[in-house]
Amino acid sequence: MATPPSPYKGRDSQKGKVSLKENRTFVLWLLTLVYLFNFIDRQVIGILSPFIKEDLGLSDGQLGWLKGFAFALLYTLVGIPIAWLADRYSRVKIISVSLGVWSFFTALTGMAGSFAAILLARFGVGIGEAGGSPPSHSIISDLYPKEKRASALGIYSLGIPFGVAFSFIAVGLLMGWLGWRGTLYLLGALGVGLSFIVGLMIKEPVRGAMEGKPQHIEPASLGHSIATLMKIPSWWAMCMGIAWVSFGSYAIANWGIDYALRLDPSYHISTGNGKFQRLMFALGIAHLIGYGGGTYLGALLTEKLARRHTGFYGFVPAVALILGVPAAIGCFWVGSVPSFVILLAIYLTCSGVYLGPSFSVAQTLAPVNMRAMSTALFFLIFNIIALGGGPTYVGLMSEYLGQAYGELHGLRLAMSSLIIPFIISIFAFFIAGRWLPKDWERAEARQAEL
Repeated sequence: MATPPSPYKGRDSQKGKVSLKENRTFVLWLLTLVYLFNFIDRQVIGILSPFIKEDLGLSDGQLGWLKGFAFALLYTLVGIPIAWLADRYSRVKIISVSLGVWSFFTALTGMAGSFAAILLARFGVGIGEAGGSPPSHSIISDLYPKEKRASALGIYSLGIPFGVAFSFIAVGLLMGWLGWRGTLYLLGALGVGLSFIVGLMIKEPVRGAMEGKPQHIEPASLGHSIATLMKIPSWWAMCMGIAWVSFGSYAIANWGIDYALRLDPSYHISTGNGKFQRLMFALGIAHLIGYGGGTYLGALLTEKLARRHTGFYGFVPAVALILGVPAAIGCFWVGSVPSFVILLAIYLTCSGVYLGPSFSVAQTLAPVNMRAMSTALFFLIFNIIALGGGPTYVGLMSEYLGQAYGELHGLRLAMSSLIIPFIISIFAFFIAGRWLPKDWERAEARQAEL
């Protein structure tokens, strides 16, 4: 059996073993930890929003802007030039600096005393986080062959459920001690410390090593990257699939706490009965086990089925959503917070399935010299729709409906309307599954031409 090519130029001189810096499992998990912090700093505003609203007197509409477009706009736009740099220069340095920047602005958010101040701080977090995933996806694709890329990116994608889970647990532990401002200070400081570890411990891999081409490959221009990707139908279908399911998922993640506290005010931290802490822990476990398990096992299942037919990269997420979406809508129509958490956990388990397959397709269908750009464009499209649109739409709709139906029922109706983007996502994944086999073959031909 042939030995796979090394993704690194050098090897440890001691017994010919790959050094710690060159260990791809170590690198993968460290990048996953970075992604975890990415989602902590992204998600924590949604968890703290009831307390920020009370402290600063904000409306649901203003909170929607903070949770959605305030972050997503610069996050997606800045991602394109950063991806251009990542296809040309050190991806490790870009990740390290970006982590330090977004963590600094997370801490700065805790100092804000007005809507405008938090808005500017969220802009800063978005700019920093733009440099996280595109170079990370590119590095992972140079460490793992395409046959193992879905499971590797599935592990990396665990940063999402782990990050969201840690956000809930951290807020439950820290809110009573530090308040919402102190919680942001501490999380920001931890991220800045991690940025130095990343810069010191990860070594830059050679581009294209897993395609058997461990030599310099000329990066593609932005125009050529866009033109190439536009000709890949399944790339766009997968992008639309992940965009519209994420529209609903980001809305639920950012408004779930608001809904639970409106449904049963006894869960508010001010009651001092411990219910708030138990709710945070329960939601943290639901994301950790449910969303995390769905993400990892979904990637493994898709990878196994795709050996027989690459269309399963689209079919598996579609079927998982058919099973999970009824629970996502139903959790906003039950009469108790525990029932809400149980149904939400069912949805989270099913929704995590799409992450590994989607990111794997974005990397595998793109030529080696535009992989970071492929991820950036993927993120540009689905984050403008999902991260920018989902929380903002629900906030504005909730404020509008709340005038006629009250805060609780107005938010419930706004969340129920998410059935429409969920249906769009399911159709998009099925379409991607139909087109993927031909596009996969064409992608292999493009790699050979390089």
